[in-house]
Order: sequence, then C-alpha cells, then structure tokens
Amino acid sequence: MKNDHRKVESRNKNFSSRPVSLIWQEEASKENPYIATACRCHGYDLLELIQKRSFVDVLFLLFQGELPTANQSRLLEQLMIGLINPGPRHPATRAAMLAAVSKTDPAHLLPISLSILGGSHLGAGEIEEAMLFLQNNGESAPDNMARAIRNQDKPADGGDWHPFPGFGSRFGSIDILSNRIATQLVTLPGAGKALVWGNALATALNAQEMGWLPTGLAAAAFFDLGFHPKAGAGLYQILCAPGILAHGFEFISKPMTAMPFPKDEEYFIEED
Repeated sequence: MKNDHRKVESRNKNFSSRPVSLIWQEEASKENPYIATACRCHGYDLLELIQKRSFVDVLFLLFQGELPTANQSRLLEQLMIGLINPGPRHPATRAAMLAAVSKTDPAHLLPISLSILGGSHLGAGEIEEAMLFLQNNGESAPDNMARAIRNQDKPADGGDWHPFPGFGSRFGSIDILSNRIATQLVTLPGAGKALVWGNALATALNAQEMGWLPTGLAAAAFFDLGFHPKAGAGLYQILCAPGILAHGFEFISKPMTAMPFPKDEEYFIEED
C-alpha cells in the first residue's frame, strides 16, 4: 500500500483577533471587562425589550435584525403555540420519555431528543428543503402538482409517502391537526404567499389521503416571515422543544415499566 504523502501547506491566513457580532452589543463593566452592564440586540436595549416587547418579538428580532410588525408577531406566536408539542407519538418525544425513565441526567433530556428531531422524518432536517420547495414552486398550479403524482408508485413497504417536502401522509392518513392549524394560520393578516399556496396544495392532496405535515406548515410560515431557509431547522427545534422537554420531565420520576417493552414475538429479522 502506497503512503499518501500530501503536500503540507501553511495556513498563512490572517485570523480575526476576536469574533465580531452584529446581533449583540455588550457594554463592559469598568471594574471587570468580562461582565456586561448593558446589552443591545440589533441596537435595542435589552431591559427596554423586557419591559415593552414579547418573547416572540425578540426571537424575531434576533434572526431578522428588526422588530416584527403586529401581523408578523401574531403569525409567529400562533405558529409557536401550534407546534409547541410534537406529541408522544413523535420519535423525538419518545426519546425524551425513554431517556427519562432510564434515569438520564435531566440536563441531557433535551439534547438527546433534539438530535432525533434533527432528522428528516417529521423533523428539522426537512425544513430547509421544504422552504426551498415552496420558493421554487410558488408559481405552479397546486391541482396540477397533485394530479401529476396520482399514478406514481407509493412506498413498497406501505409506509407513509411524502411526495413533496413538508406534505404527505402520516400514519397512512391525513395529519388532521396540522391541516386544521394551517386553515387557521392562513386567515391571519400576516399569512403570505407560501401559506396560501401550500394550503391549496394540501387541499388538492386530501383526495389521496395526504396534506400538510408539521414541517411543511413551519416551513411555509417561516418563509412568509422572511426567515432564511438555513435558519429553519434550528427555529423548528426551538418551537417544538417545550413540549418534548415537558414530556421528558413528566416521566423522569417514573420507573422503566412506565414505557412499553416489545415482546419477543414482536421482533423480526428481515431475510435477504
């Protein structure tokens, strides 16, 4: 085997002496430069934000660099409530519950479950793709798109089918709650093109037992609110985290028997 003698190059780069943030400004204490006496978020004094604005407004400010309008704030707040808990059927929530009864350190419950929520199945890993899908297909006719997939082959294993990022079936049927939340959000003054177009696509897919998924709903609202697609995954995790954590703490004092354990006959090995 040949040794791989790669040429060693000098970095020869000028690194910054310190990181510079346009998001956050801190005024250092005269007695201790590592202690802040005041903070500003995109120019807004933190104490003033505490007094006059909501958590939703400041979250928007952190990512967008400006405070939201009343309509934007209302849309984001209702989305946050709608997605606050993925529910105990979601793999990320189940991970928190299982970690809790296993006596995992409480500080680790949320990181464990968010790593599951970061996946592409009903998780944050699908948000950027869904936002780009909405961006690239907003001029297409939703009815035509739904009709075009009608004769396509569904998964051979009979599992859920997600023909478009953020849209499809859940447990073999329409995700009723996500579609009901979308119907409410789309009536808000802050709803934009993505929510309206996505709702039309979801309606067209209903005949095939498909529609909105939580990831598509989040992606459409994020798009209408002007968030960057690459920020979508983290925002989705923030929105779902409270419910996941609450379920974890609900089970933290329970024994392992509080969770089901598959019987031997429920295990199977697939043959080649």
